[in-house]
Amino acid sequence: MNMAESHRVTAQGRKRWSLPPRTEADQSKPRAPWSGKEAERKLVVPFRGHISGGMHPGKKIVVLGIVNSRPDRFYVALTCGPGTTKEPPPNVALELCVRFRDRQVLRRACMSGSWGDVDRAIPYFPFIRDQPFKIEIHCEHSRFRVFVDGQQLFDFQHRLMSLLDIDTLWIKGSVTITKLA
Repeated sequence: MNMAESHRVTAQGRKRWSLPPRTEADQSKPRAPWSGKEAERKLVVPFRGHISGGMHPGKKIVVLGIVNSRPDRFYVALTCGPGTTKEPPPNVALELCVRFRDRQVLRRACMSGSWGDVDRAIPYFPFIRDQPFKIEIHCEHSRFRVFVDGQQLFDFQHRLMSLLDIDTLWIKGSVTITKLA
């Protein structure tokens, strides 16, 4: 089974992402970075939020959440641009797919619309149904270093070198987000 099976695939072989359509009231609101009380009210999965200032060495993204009681899989992605409600942007710096059935944490990147190879090796599977978790994505010069609950899970070498262009966080699947930092 590959990572794209839970998505529809376009004629160009790109995944389609499903997000609920924005309401007319949402359309008129500017998209603010996710911080403060406003963001806490909007931590609904699927989630798409702006990363202020893009990524750069030394920057860290923290996702606190709870795995659903009957999890299938969930995704966390760092992208260059928000894409649309149905199409991911052509550049995805890191897509992290947590699959519960086979206890895997898959990682890959998409450059100019082409998905690269999947990295699979992890020392342990840290996610448990109905349990909270904390994912930290540390941006370094040559890689993302990812920790779950304070333990290093993997390193992912940068495929996209324009780190400042990585400006959107996507989260979807069998999780509830409790906080982002």
